[in-house]
Amino acid sequence: MPVTPHTASDVMTRTVVAVGWDTSFKEIARTVRRWKASAMPVRDREEHVVGVVSEADLLPKEECHDSAPRLVEQGRRPDGVANAGGVTAGDLMSASGVTVRADATPAQAARIMAVRRVKRLPVVDDGGRLRGVVSRADLLKVFLRPDEEIEEEVRRTVVSSLFPALSHGVRVHVRDGVVTLEGHIRDTSLISLAVRLARAVEGVVGVEPRLTGEPAGRPE
Repeated sequence: MPVTPHTASDVMTRTVVAVGWDTSFKEIARTVRRWKASAMPVRDREEHVVGVVSEADLLPKEECHDSAPRLVEQGRRPDGVANAGGVTAGDLMSASGVTVRADATPAQAARIMAVRRVKRLPVVDDGGRLRGVVSRADLLKVFLRPDEEIEEEVRRTVVSSLFPALSHGVRVHVRDGVVTLEGHIRDTSLISLAVRLARAVEGVVGVEPRLTGEPAGRPE
């Protein structure tokens, strides 16, 4: 039976606390405390995601309060004054516009996180409206995929495709997400391709190729 590929929509957290573009600083702080949320998506009036506001975005105001008296005495301006001046989510938010589509793969979401250096991404539909949030922890869910399910997909998408005449002679074993490919094949140049394709299967932790060329004299 075909296995449905994992997407950001499959692993995301669907219950999401979000704030509006014009939500006040104090209301954001109250929401953070009430929901114990370290970060929240920010939406405009059309409910499009326009950024993320986090605890880190709120802290400069407190830091400014702490350092301002000393710096004023020294005749210097607090470095955080610009950031600390924000009074709404639109002023304070960071990672503006960084989202991931609901049909993106976990690998694509992970790549965006790494490049943009963020810990979580709002998941949006085709219209840019919020559907959930995916975090680094959510992306690890794909590695909880059952070994039996991974084994079936490797047989179907890798072995049957690359070695159709030998599909029963190439054995697939999966334990704790590690795929082992065993057997004799005619074209050993396909081994590296088989490894790459197996690694691309969702939930695969590693691949151990134990494939060798068919013994000399074996009948065609």
